[in-house]
Formats: sequence, structure tokens, C-alpha cells
Amino acid sequence: MDKENNRYTIKSIKGALPATGQKDREGRKMNYKIPVLIILTVIYLFKMLKNLARSRSAGRAVPANVADVYDPETYRKWKAYHAEKNRLNYIKDTADYAIGMILMAFDLYAAFAKLFPPDLFMQMMAVVLLSELASLLTLPAAWYDTMVIEEKYGFNRSRAGTFWADQVKELIIGLCITIGIGAMLMGVHQSMGDWMIPVFAAVMTVFMLAFSFLYPFFSKIFNKFTPLEEGELKEKLTALLEKHGYQVRAIQVMDASKRSTKSNAYFSGFGKTKTIVLYDTLVQAMTPDEICAVFAHEMGHGLHKDVLKRQVLSFGQMLVLGILAWLTLRTAGIFTDFGFTEINYGFALIMIMEVEFALISPLFGLVMNAISRRNEYRADAQAVEEGYGEELISGLKKLAKGNFADLSPDPWLVKLDYSHPTLSQRIDAIRKKG
Repeated sequence: MDKENNRYTIKSIKGALPATGQKDREGRKMNYKIPVLIILTVIYLFKMLKNLARSRSAGRAVPANVADVYDPETYRKWKAYHAEKNRLNYIKDTADYAIGMILMAFDLYAAFAKLFPPDLFMQMMAVVLLSELASLLTLPAAWYDTMVIEEKYGFNRSRAGTFWADQVKELIIGLCITIGIGAMLMGVHQSMGDWMIPVFAAVMTVFMLAFSFLYPFFSKIFNKFTPLEEGELKEKLTALLEKHGYQVRAIQVMDASKRSTKSNAYFSGFGKTKTIVLYDTLVQAMTPDEICAVFAHEMGHGLHKDVLKRQVLSFGQMLVLGILAWLTLRTAGIFTDFGFTEINYGFALIMIMEVEFALISPLFGLVMNAISRRNEYRADAQAVEEGYGEELISGLKKLAKGNFADLSPDPWLVKLDYSHPTLSQRIDAIRKKG
């Protein structure tokens, strides 16, 4: 490829092309703006269908084996909460769609980029910056979600200062990560050209692994962690993992209660050395045996190498992203039809992630979620083998109640979006194993 002033121009990428687009095989002008806007509309309508499925879930009968999770009054409260959250989803998804359509239809990405120096990196950064700034337009929805709905139903413990500090941190981190990916895309394309597909996939995979490795660091930006105090719980968790050859680096309690009453727990670390992180809300809500049951489940994932297998599957997704990146950067009309006179790697990234991959991602979701749900059943079976079957059931019920889970989601929605089986399905499987 030729370089002009350290920039790739549309002409140098595709040869002598018209400044306003490409031509198809019959010589007719091809305008990429129209199919892109159609794809954005299809993605939006698909989100609306999923929101409708969530709304209809509230009218489904609750399975008998989870009927004791909510008492009648709490179930009425859940229905009201569920309805309010879903109405907000309709509004937020519609706002996201409208913002995306305006930015694309009126060539605002290209117009904003013209305010910056004509340098590849600065042009990429300009588009990424506008995309992040545009996302701030949905902040009122985030505020209403946290400070009104979650507050109304007793889940929110965030103060206004905490909320806004979190938004600033998320904006900065998101901007840095996206600029980093854009710079990586630019570097790989300039260095490798048409050979970029496997290289981009490999680099993206390494990037995602590095992000997973650094996740504990990012968590500390938002929360405080303290060592779990000595006692029965610490002894049981340590013994459980060491029984199977795992080394426990630390058991930490995260101050999740400063934002929400909802509970969770997770492992961090690669290989056999693990750090256990418990939400303080979980420690307060569950018995030591119930928490051990949750981590016997997580240990099951480790014993069956589920995380490693997921990374292999993720590499397949990264290969698809590499192909999409290659096709996008080879198609000059994608840039000229949206007001650019040269390749913009930030805009390419938006096209790849928010248009092209977003269109086909439900297909990946069907496959990945089906595999994930199978793995969850197998991890639950590990907890049963450790003698924690009933404790896992009671712990899962507490988690469902504390997090206001949907006990009877639409089966179609489960296939598309759920990485875990429903609570009812998990309980049936656990009792069959027991």
C-alpha cells in the first residue's frame, strides 16, 4: 500500500475510486449509508422484541420448585420492579438507536473529526471521543435506573457523589480501552495489510486475556477490599480449594453494599492460584456452607477447564472480527459515504462492533450460551459431589431473591441471552444428581 503524508487515502486503498462511493458489478453506484441505517434499525427492532419477551415473562406461571423464593407481597413488588425496569429499557434502547442514527445519517463522525489534526491517530481518537461523549446522552436513564428505581425498591445504597464518580471513572476507562483497540487495529492494518485477519484475532485475544488479568486492578478503582476475617468460613473455603490442588492467594470481601444490596462472588486469577472475592452483602446473607457451595460450583468450572475452553471459543469470535475488520478496511465506500476522505480507524471500529458484528452476534449468543448453560449444570454437579447440593439450592434461592431474579423467563429469551439455566432448571438438575 502507498502512503501519503503518513496517511492511507481512499484512493491508495482501493485504486481510482469515485470520491462518493463504490460501484457494483453492473456499474451502479453503491451507497453504504442506506444498508447501514437499515441494519441499525433491524438491531433496534430485535432489542424491542427481546424487551417484549421480558415483559411477557412477568405473566408466566412460576415453577413449583421455586414458588417459595418470593412471598405473595414480594412477588407483587417484583412484578412492579420488573415492569419499571423494562419500560426504562424501551426508552434507553430507543434513545441509543436515535443517537446512533443521527450520528450516522448526518455524517457527524466525519464532521467532528475535521476539528482535529489530520493525523491517523488523532482522527481515530476524535471518532472514539465523539462516540463516548454521545453515550453520555443516556446518563439520565442510568441515573433514573440507579437513583430512582433501585432506590424505590430498596436496592440502591449509592449516593449522588458515588454515582457521578463511577460515571467519570467508567468514561475514562472506556475511552482508554477503545482508543487502545483502535490504535491496535491501525497498527496491525498498516503493518500487515491483507494478512491482518489472524494477527488481529490473536492480538485481540491477548488483549482480552490481559483485561481479565487486570480486572482485579480495575475493581479496586471502584471498590475497597478487605481480608476475610479468620473463622469457619475462611477455613472451609481454603480447605475446599486445597483439596483439589488450588492455592488460595487471598480471600477478600468487597464493599458492594455501598452501592447496592445485591450479592455476588467470584474467583480471580489464572491457573491453580486463586483469589476469592466475596461481596459483603453475600457474607451477610448466606451461611458458610452456602458460600462453600457457591465456590464448589466455581471450582467445578476450574476442574473442567471451562474458562480455557471459553477462551478458545472466544478466539473464534475474534477471527470473525478480524474478517469483518479486513472487509471494512478494504471497502472505501464505507468511509466516503459517511463523509470521510480517508480511512478512519475509529469509525471502522464502530462499524465493526456496533453494526456488522452486532447484526450477527445473536447467532454467536445462541451457541455460546448453550455451551455455557451446559457447563453450569456440570459445575453444579461438582457442588453436589462435594456434599453441598442442598446448600447450593438454598444459596441460589437467596441469590435469586436478593437480586430480584426472573423465576420464569421466556424460553426464547433464555436461549438468546441466558448464560445460566433458569433457577428452576438448575434445582431440578441438582436434585437428580443428589
